Amino acid sequence: MIYLDSAATSLLKPLAVEQAMLRALRGMASPGRGAHAPAMLAAETVLDCREEAAALFHVPDPERVVFTSNATHALNIAIRSLVKPGARVVLSGFEHNAVTRPLHALGAEMRVAGRRLFDPEALLADFARLLPGADAAVCTQVSNVFGYALPIEGVAELCKLHHVPLIVDASQAAGVLDVDMARWGAAFIAMPGHKGLLGPQGTGLLLCGETGEPLIYGGSGSESRRQDMPEELPERLEAGTHNVCGIAGLLAGIRYVRERGTAAILAHERMLLDMLCAELTGSGLELFTGPGQTGVLSLRFPQLDCESAAQRLAEHGICVRSGLHCAPLAHESAGTLETGTVRLSVSPFLSEGQIRESARILRNLAR
Repeated sequence: MIYLDSAATSLLKPLAVEQAMLRALRGMASPGRGAHAPAMLAAETVLDCREEAAALFHVPDPERVVFTSNATHALNIAIRSLVKPGARVVLSGFEHNAVTRPLHALGAEMRVAGRRLFDPEALLADFARLLPGADAAVCTQVSNVFGYALPIEGVAELCKLHHVPLIVDASQAAGVLDVDMARWGAAFIAMPGHKGLLGPQGTGLLLCGETGEPLIYGGSGSESRRQDMPEELPERLEAGTHNVCGIAGLLAGIRYVRERGTAAILAHERMLLDMLCAELTGSGLELFTGPGQTGVLSLRFPQLDCESAAQRLAEHGICVRSGLHCAPLAHESAGTLETGTVRLSVSPFLSEGQIRESARILRNLAR
């Protein structure tokens, strides 16, 4: 099997992630729920993960690192904290349904910026035109469909200029590109734990420049007599029992990313992507590529629909994803809404030999 679906979930992970989760399962209880050794060990692990994430993402205070169940959960907290029904929100033309569906549910007026693929200048020009008077802005750092790295620093500067709070969806960037809470001044940055951070499914992070409003209410392990949620982070946004096993695995994944370095991970993934594109030159496949692309490649077959192509690839042991990838807005912007694409996404653990073998199978299938 060759796993080319890391943009969905990082199946290939450091061994330390599995080991950390097993230790947590066997030896940790819940943080803030007792002074006994298993509870204290859980509390130390949770704090360690906050501190490692704060260091990686330049968050001034680890207490502003909030654990969520995934990026969708984190984005819902962020959006519902900033966006009131009917508010005007500027968003990029490459957002995921985890952004557009909550905005739609709130009845927000969505103004879309940057509808051209791999055209950061046009995106910035649109944001500059649309931001005045907006209530909030949302921008993905990397398109989950095309690997298009959007000019997030420029968007952040424009949001500061127009005093518009910014939510960044770093789902495809965290662990691969630089994510800098302090420099961007974002209100919130959301990300999953199970993609570039190499943690398990069911984990996520919300980096909070603002306090935020609770999405879920319940026990927090502190201030139990009051019926409102605590005012302070992270307890305000973390109702209920923590996923300690997941957080332990996420901690191991983040430590791996910090030790290897995001620059090295990005360089490896771009090398693999460049090799794949070179190997597919002249194959008849339509490749969606552009400058600054991360390790995500969408393509279309000349005579085969994307779902059939993905099934045929699976029969050859190549794991990819096909369809609209939960991002119809991105496909509409790129002109692929009616067909979808086949998406291939690499990881830090793929080899050059696996890329060559994948390209061979893709070329044969294209013929």
